[in-house]
Amino acid sequence: MPDTTEPVGDTAAPPAAPPTPPAAPSAPPAPPAVPPEPTGYGRVFAVPEFRAVFAAHALSLLGVVVSEIALTVLVYGLTGSPLLSALTFALGMLPYVLGGTLLSGVADRYPARRVLVVCDLVCAGCAAVMAAPVTPVAALLVLRCAIAAVSPVFSGTRTATLADILGEGDLFVLGRSLLRIVSQSAVLVGFGLGGLLLTVVSPRGALVITVCTFCCSALLLRFGTRRRPARAGGGQLMRYSLAGARQVLGDRRTRALLLLLWVPPLFVVAPEALAVAYADEIGVGTTGVGLLMCAMPIGTIAGEVYAGSVLAPAVRSRIVLPLASGALLPLLVYPLDPGLVLVLVALLVTGLAQAYTLGADRGFVDAVPRELRGRAMTVHTAGLMTIQGVGMALAGAAAEVWPVATVVGGAGAVGTVCCALLALEVRRTGRAADPGAVERQPEKPE
Repeated sequence: MPDTTEPVGDTAAPPAAPPTPPAAPSAPPAPPAVPPEPTGYGRVFAVPEFRAVFAAHALSLLGVVVSEIALTVLVYGLTGSPLLSALTFALGMLPYVLGGTLLSGVADRYPARRVLVVCDLVCAGCAAVMAAPVTPVAALLVLRCAIAAVSPVFSGTRTATLADILGEGDLFVLGRSLLRIVSQSAVLVGFGLGGLLLTVVSPRGALVITVCTFCCSALLLRFGTRRRPARAGGGQLMRYSLAGARQVLGDRRTRALLLLLWVPPLFVVAPEALAVAYADEIGVGTTGVGLLMCAMPIGTIAGEVYAGSVLAPAVRSRIVLPLASGALLPLLVYPLDPGLVLVLVALLVTGLAQAYTLGADRGFVDAVPRELRGRAMTVHTAGLMTIQGVGMALAGAAAEVWPVATVVGGAGAVGTVCCALLALEVRRTGRAADPGAVERQPEKPE
């Protein structure tokens, strides 16, 4: 048997084929594109519940603005009295202090969504009665008071709910900032749009539109937010409400932070309250009045948008006390008779400095116990509205005695001293609450 392992005869074995190089590994498939994480205010709008709260806020604010203008025109048309017409605006502020103290317990005692929806429906009912042709002037003013008394309960409950929806950190701060931006924007465009609306419909027709905005707000809150249980509560409502107010104002830390949110607005309203008189004093006419009224809100909106979009939370916390202390310094240019342009710049800078509220909001909500949060926010809202009304009244009374420029400059000087002293108190209470805060430093790597 031949040996098959050797070649037969002269036939040579074919050369071995070169080894096939291993195939190059195929590139891994590209990962699916991941949309970029939202930043700044985009993170807040990414929360569906906040979108519902934001839209409801815009609608209810529109309803309030339209009702204020329509009611003022309606009362003046029925009575011919400038006093009663102006009183409708005053009645939009005065009941805040009553609703914010005697009814603040509603915000913690009942589920937040129910409170918000009921408040909207109460306001819609009041506006519907106002729109009725048979409603007399006295009833119109009483109903205006009722809406104003409900407003701080609604605002305080909504703010406390924001902390539940967005958490107590930076998202809450940005959410609060967005609601304030909408409110400031209403100052710029709301009254103008309301005036245009009254060229198309009657004042009572405009009040019907107000009814619709409140009802739409109620629907958004009812179906766009989750039901959450009440935070706390029991016993007689007014006693419970007053106990909450005493607890907020009785704690040194929360009192200092609350005053930091109240005191600057007490003085900052002076140039707006006296804008018409100042424009007449320097002879710039109605165009100047419009510019003087718009400059500070524009600065406030720009400052909040920049701080919320660009600055890190830690930076916003660090600038609270410097901005609050110096926010009123630009008003010191008024007595120097600098001319309209420099005054507008001063008002713009004063508005920019209001960005301190983002960090102050964070400090306040961190300092307030959760079971007290609804009452604390209601007291905050009521106090803020009331103190602005007091500031306007004091500025007007002072302008009866001294020139407007002197009054505004004096408000800037006195306000700066008060805010600086208050900033020191906030710093002291912060150290007392956290004794190691000053000593602790970030550890350096070895």
